[in-house]
Amino acid sequence: MRPLNILLAVIGGAIAGAALGLLFAPERGDETRNRIAELLKSKGINLPGKKLDDLVDDITREIKTAEPEA
Repeated sequence: MRPLNILLAVIGGAIAGAALGLLFAPERGDETRNRIAELLKSKGINLPGKKLDDLVDDITREIKTAEPEA
């Protein structure tokens, strides 16, 4: 593998792990959604309110569909 691919895989894994950690944390849903929104803003993703809400909804939906069945 090329070093760039390895770096991108590590970064992608870290982001996915952080997102899953936030969603499985013992917080209320709205608190978790606020933390996801704050994380996105801290990474430089500045969107108008409704678009940011839609992005958080999409992230939440994708993670829930990726959850393994218990």
